[in-house]
Amino acid sequence: MFSFRISHSSFIGAVAASFLLAGAAVAPLRAQDTAVKAQSELEMVPLTEPSPVALPIAENRGYADLEQIIKRLGTTASVLVIVAHPDDEDGALMTYLSRGLGARVTLMTLTRGEGGQNAMSAEEYDALGLIRTNELLKADEYYGASQLWGTEADFGFSKTQEEAFAKWGHDRVLYDAVLAVRRVRPQVIISTFVGGVSDGHGHHQVSGEIAQEAFKAAGDPKVFPEQLKNGIEPWQPLAVYSRSPFAPITEKGIFDYATGKWAPAKFHNYVTGEWTEGALSTDASMQVGTWDAALGRSYEQIAREGWGEQKSQYGGASPELSGPDTSEYHLWAVVPDAATKGNYNDRFFSGSLFSNPKVQINTSLSGLSRLVKGTPPAWLDDGLKQINSEIRDYASESRNLSGVEGAKKLVPIYRETLDLYARVKQSNLDAVAKANLEFELGEKIEQFQPAFKDLLGLDLIAFVAHSGGSGGFGRGATADESARSVTPGQQFQVRVHTAQNLLGQTRLLRVWLESRDGSRWGGSNSGGAIDEAAGKSPTSDRTFTLSVPDDAQPTAPYFTRPTIEQPYYDVSNPALRLDSFEPWPLEAWAEFSFDGVPIRLGGVVQTLERVAGPGGIYEPLVVTPAIGVSIEPEARILPLDGSLLPVVVTVHAEAAADGTVDLKLPDGWKVEPSQIAFHLKNAGNSEPLKFEVTSPDVGAGAYSIQAIAESGGKTYTTGWKTIGYQGLRPYNQYKNATLATRKVDVKLAPGLRVGYVMGTGDMVPEAIRELGVEPHLLTDEELVSGDLSTWNVIVIGIRAYSNRMALTAAQGRLDDFVKNGGTVVVEYQGNTFPAPLPLEMGRLGERVVDEAAPLKLLDPQNPLLNSPNKISEADFDGWVEERGHGFLDHWDPGYTALTETADPGQDPQRGGLLVAHPGKGTYIYVAYALYRQLTELVPGSYRLMANLLSAHCAE
Repeated sequence: MFSFRISHSSFIGAVAASFLLAGAAVAPLRAQDTAVKAQSELEMVPLTEPSPVALPIAENRGYADLEQIIKRLGTTASVLVIVAHPDDEDGALMTYLSRGLGARVTLMTLTRGEGGQNAMSAEEYDALGLIRTNELLKADEYYGASQLWGTEADFGFSKTQEEAFAKWGHDRVLYDAVLAVRRVRPQVIISTFVGGVSDGHGHHQVSGEIAQEAFKAAGDPKVFPEQLKNGIEPWQPLAVYSRSPFAPITEKGIFDYATGKWAPAKFHNYVTGEWTEGALSTDASMQVGTWDAALGRSYEQIAREGWGEQKSQYGGASPELSGPDTSEYHLWAVVPDAATKGNYNDRFFSGSLFSNPKVQINTSLSGLSRLVKGTPPAWLDDGLKQINSEIRDYASESRNLSGVEGAKKLVPIYRETLDLYARVKQSNLDAVAKANLEFELGEKIEQFQPAFKDLLGLDLIAFVAHSGGSGGFGRGATADESARSVTPGQQFQVRVHTAQNLLGQTRLLRVWLESRDGSRWGGSNSGGAIDEAAGKSPTSDRTFTLSVPDDAQPTAPYFTRPTIEQPYYDVSNPALRLDSFEPWPLEAWAEFSFDGVPIRLGGVVQTLERVAGPGGIYEPLVVTPAIGVSIEPEARILPLDGSLLPVVVTVHAEAAADGTVDLKLPDGWKVEPSQIAFHLKNAGNSEPLKFEVTSPDVGAGAYSIQAIAESGGKTYTTGWKTIGYQGLRPYNQYKNATLATRKVDVKLAPGLRVGYVMGTGDMVPEAIRELGVEPHLLTDEELVSGDLSTWNVIVIGIRAYSNRMALTAAQGRLDDFVKNGGTVVVEYQGNTFPAPLPLEMGRLGERVVDEAAPLKLLDPQNPLLNSPNKISEADFDGWVEERGHGFLDHWDPGYTALTETADPGQDPQRGGLLVAHPGKGTYIYVAYALYRQLTELVPGSYRLMANLLSAHCAE
């Protein structure tokens, strides 16, 4: 059986296995065989996880990529950026550092943005977190950065760092940041935020504080000593900065946009404990608007395109105009050895993070000698200096060399780096110095691989294949179209396609597969041994027939939480902590030889789906269960009229399947039918399986119903949903097949005909349906020219005015609808919007983030609060995440404010529920986050929504 293991120190064994399966004898290694020698040299260097990106962006291909790699080879500059949310990052600076200076840049984002709003779809909470994870990974492609994540969950807008720390726990946040520092070993830490009120959002303040505290703590072996294993060692960064505050300082101090208050202009240094009164100094100023001739645009323009990939936040970005711009940073601390001594004069790095009047960091390869305590051995010092000098010389002459000439000139430098790595590994240097030197030299060895790839025209792509040839229809070969997933026990094929575009210069030595989780995937390699003739062929296609392990686990997030109320994630595998996702199931690797040195390329095994419009789209192969079972909707209230509760189950199968579905009910509940069989002749979803549940006379508590599918002697209780949108890499979210339900005492006026204007996406129409009314989703055409009198209530969904242009165009018709007796209910909006009577939202829109903030009814006798349900303060108990946002600042006297609420220290907010009666009808604005509460079955949200819908009867 052909096994793929995570062991990265047994490449020869994997190759030998593939040779044996092909029936070829395995020749003994011979010292004079340079191809075999090259094959064995990279055993000592751990395989890094390959990129899941099958088609890199233009900046990461060809000679543009090569020029950047040469910059990276010549420097050890490294930066860790710590921020709170996706889109907090200074992408322009990151792009300048990575692509302009060649620095190794890592972005650590504490949360995945799951508490924000979604401008692209209806996903929220943890599903939104998956979207924003993949959006930021796409942005990172443009920034040229790698990505780490904290285990903290975005619990919504926070106004103070005290609140954020109270939710997350200070030690949890510091633990994640220290682990990040120790993993990536940066010379410099930076943050967008300073850790004070100028940052606004409490999460921002936490990230600014923690960046400084991690600088101080990561080098101390007494801090989180449990981290110090598996190659993780204490690491002391050399300097820590934060971006100069955005908020201007005036005679009033600094305006804190989170609280809407002015605060003293004071800044705390969390490293030294000192306070600074007044403006912070600018100690590093980087020209991020610099034009890069090789890339064809400025670093800021590249970064803006990356930032624009975070579409769920703003729906996309407009292209940046070229022109000069700077990013300015304040230095909080620098270790003595990296402090500038004497007169400062550095024309190249002037004003940078690494070289300025206060900081002087040696970013050359020869500077790695500092990693050894005391005097470094001469062989190390001399070796580093020689490599440093030769890379510098190579960089100056590389533009005048062809691909082959450039590669041949690079080989001796690569050889010396390999030899020095091997000598460090075999040396008697202390363990910490050895680990750090292996890390840095290993990074250089990794950088040589794409350099040779670009110079020599090497290529690799691995994909799920069908028997027979490839596609293309006479227009060139393509990968095979395939399903995106495989299931335990399934047999399938993977084809690894390699190309050598400069014939006679390179030789393909071997091709193999790796499973990152260490599982054994049985199968065979139909390609056999790669003899000399095959190894020099311009293309090679090696096909592996595989069998998915019976116990293979689904490709699923390793970070989960039991409820959205838990403000952090549980981690199923501690080794994956900080990673974006668990590794993709399969990787393909190929090793080539050129001038006696090894070159290694790797890639995640892909699938190909053809989508009308974009065409063929590569996505990484994933593992799913053979059967998935789900209930839609996942939450709903019990029918108001006491009728049977409908429970609709869908079974998804990855292949033909037969089985049954049962429901597990609360005690005393009954279901008809007791069991439903399903028969799927092909992969796909079953028809909806409809159960009817009878509940006894239950109280007002919460109840749960579980769906259980049985097929082939196995039981399935979970299903998955693919999270994402077109253009974004999808990821599967797994959930138990449960229906949450509860009894709610709520009444609704009869005869309602509700039209709903969907905005950015929400589940409010489903809640309205549960109240007994079938809402109609209004199209743009209906808004602009349809007969609005068909409905007596029109609800405008969250942020609809921001993304439904027809809504503004139809405003006059909506005003007439109200004047003629209709009801318009407007849910929260992000900015001031048109209305029958004037109203105004502040520039940022007030929000009340404490879900338990005291609430006062200003006009308890108002009909809207009394019919058909008597609304009291108790209806605002048990809310989740927030009271709401988009509270209005000013409104016409024709409106009546019905509520007042506020966070601690906030001015009373009365713009959360307003009602007016222009003409015969009713116009309502509600900033309270009903869309969040309804999906969580908060009783008061249903009662309030019922009253809003019934307003014309109440009046």
